[in-house]
Amino acid sequence: MEYNYEDVEKVINFSSWSEDKKIGELFRIDTYMYTNLGTESTKKEREDVTKKSKYIYRAISKINPSIGKHLISNMDS
Repeated sequence: MEYNYEDVEKVINFSSWSEDKKIGELFRIDTYMYTNLGTESTKKEREDVTKKSKYIYRAISKINPSIGKHLISNMDS
């Protein structure tokens, strides 16, 4: 099953998944959002993906604070 942005909380709460599997799936969701942007995407659509991406990085912080911190700090720079 493929998960999407609406499933982020579900993914981080899977007790049977390893941390690596959870983080990998969150990265896949994040990548999928960015690959669906195109040259014709509006500024609002790009901003929405950026906000969703930051939410995903915060979710990653719940699993692995070190990785999440680096992702968020790089996003803000």
